[in-house]
Formats: sequence, C-alpha cells, structure tokens
Amino acid sequence: MPPDAWSWSAEALVPVALAAVYLTATRRSRRPWRTAASVAGCGLLVAVLVTPLDTLAREYLVWAHLLQNVVLAEWAPLLLVLGIPPDLAGRLSRRRAVALLTHPLVALPLWVATYAAWHVPALYDAALRHQHSLLPLEHATYVVSGILFWWCVWQDAPHRLSSPARAGYVFAAFLLSAPLGLVLALVPSPLYEFYADAAERVWGLSRLEDQQLGGMTMAGEQSIVFFVVFALWFTRFLSEQERLEEVA
Repeated sequence: MPPDAWSWSAEALVPVALAAVYLTATRRSRRPWRTAASVAGCGLLVAVLVTPLDTLAREYLVWAHLLQNVVLAEWAPLLLVLGIPPDLAGRLSRRRAVALLTHPLVALPLWVATYAAWHVPALYDAALRHQHSLLPLEHATYVVSGILFWWCVWQDAPHRLSSPARAGYVFAAFLLSAPLGLVLALVPSPLYEFYADAAERVWGLSRLEDQQLGGMTMAGEQSIVFFVVFALWFTRFLSEQERLEEVA
C-alpha cells in the first residue's frame, strides 16, 4: 500500500457509533462546548484510523505510529471526557467498576503501564505483525486507559479532586510518562524491527532518525498538553485563593 493511501478499518466505526450514542444520551442536557469536545474527540479517532497517518503507522514509520498512539491515548480521551455532562458522568460513576477504575491511584498507574507495555519492542512489533487482532487491542486499551486517566481531571464524580490536586495529578502524569519519549529520542540504536528500512523509502530517514523524530514528537506534545492542563488547574487554584482572601 502506498504511504499516501487512506486506510480502511472497522475500528473507525466505533467512534462513529460512540458519537451517535453520545448525542442520543445528552439530548436533554447538551451544552455546545461539551458537544463540540466530544464530537472532536470522536473525529480525531476516526482521522487517525482512516487517513494516511494510519497507513504510515501500520507499514512505514515509527514516528507515525507514535503520533497515532498519542492521539489515541491522550488527545481523543481528553476531549471525550471533557464532553461528558456532569449528570451523565454521575450516572456512569454509580457503577462500582467505574468508581474503582477512575480513582487517581488506579487510573494513573494503569494509563502509564498501558503506554509503557505497548512500547516494549517485542509487544510493539507483535502488534504490527498481527494487525487484525493485537493492533486493535492496543488501540482500544489506549483509548480506554486514556478515558480513565482523564476522568478525575474533568469530572467531579465519583472522586472530586481539588484544583491543586488535579494540577498535581497532571504534573505527576507528565513526570511518569515523559521518560518514554525521551528514551526513544536518545537511545543510540533502533528498537523496533518491524519497519526495517521502510522509513528510508518514505522520507529518506534512517531507522534511528525515524525513531528519534517519534520520541521528540511524543516528548514535545506531552510537554505542551500537560503544561496547558496543569496551568489551567493551577490558575484556577490561585483564583480560588484570591476569592477566599477577599471574603476573609
């Protein structure tokens, strides 16, 4: 398949169905900005599963695969959780499994472990060699663990965190996840065998250069995304302190 070919995957039907379920479930409590966030999250999932990025990720470039992983594990879940109305989040949180898995001390380690496990060379290459079984499982675990991770950042139920706690949670996530991108950017030899010389055929990159570009991309986007979210909650904390001082 040429590197600029669009990809077809039944996985892309899942976010389409998710968007339809969301629009149905929130028809009575819909707010435009939440709807926009949720639809954008579903749109991102569809985009990384059908555009040439998916073809590059499946056949050619470590960089493309890492960027796809970032969207699946971070960007899309962030938007999906942000789009859930509080009343719907409250209803979902009554389930014992949701309450357990969204607890910060469970969700954060689970998300980091999922990220780390799928980047172990043996598992990374195995997923690409079994693209109809392991690769969809990889994608699904990224999205699910990402939703669990972002839940307590944007939702109050079932674990209402203070603004400084949310800021600290996001900062801890950055500290725990950032080393992965840095390792991929700095390690002196290629880690993944699946692509072989495919990168050179596409962009004239060596395997190591492809891997380094992917690691730098991952580290860079995490610095931006996590800093923005951290700054949001830290700024809100400062505003809350100012209001308390004014009242006092």
